[in-house]
Amino acid sequence: MQSALYVALSAQVALSNRLDTVARNVANMNTAGYRADEVKFAELVSEAGQNKVSFSTGGEKYISRQIGSLNKTDNPLDMAIEGEGWFAIRDANGTVSYTRDGRLKITQDGTLQTLTGQAILGTGGQPIAVDPEAGPPLITQSGEISQGDIGIVGQVGLFLIPEDAKLTRKDNSAVIPDIPATPVLFFDQHGIRQGFVEGANINPVREMTKMIMISRAFEGATKMIDMSNESQQKAIRELGASS
Repeated sequence: MQSALYVALSAQVALSNRLDTVARNVANMNTAGYRADEVKFAELVSEAGQNKVSFSTGGEKYISRQIGSLNKTDNPLDMAIEGEGWFAIRDANGTVSYTRDGRLKITQDGTLQTLTGQAILGTGGQPIAVDPEAGPPLITQSGEISQGDIGIVGQVGLFLIPEDAKLTRKDNSAVIPDIPATPVLFFDQHGIRQGFVEGANINPVREMTKMIMISRAFEGATKMIDMSNESQQKAIRELGASS
């Protein structure tokens, strides 16, 4: 079989994977703190035949860490992160994950939770409790929480995930790294802004442009396969006629 057929097929597999990530990004462009999916491709060179042939890998998916825009809400229970930090959250099963979505709520017993029900953790990895009757909390850049005459009642933890850590997606915009995150100790470059929410790091126009380009490239690969099949069938007919 002609090598062009395999090359075109490898291109279609790669383009299909890329289209899946674009579709997922578009679906989550309004999800607070969401990090876009990206794909990294590599070239495979075959030297089995007389001439070298280049194929495309299926693509390695990864989660982009580009920061999204900060949107002002003036809600005292909304937090956004300036810099590369992450909030730590824990679900009912005890699984700890990290998110940039800082939209909170206060439960009846005073526990601070995300809107989806995970407890947001302090610097020591413990849940944070406030007084539900003491009014809205004041949250500083370093994450310290104070309420009225009570004073400081806790501190929201801010954590850094190593750059070489591989991220696995959890619920909504949360991720789980394969390397432990470390607490932020200095807040000159990383901090919290109360009354803001970070949007998804997705550019809708860019994603739609990608979708159009991928669709056209997929059509081109399909035509290459059709041409390869026609060429092969023609060769078979001519060989059969000559015999």
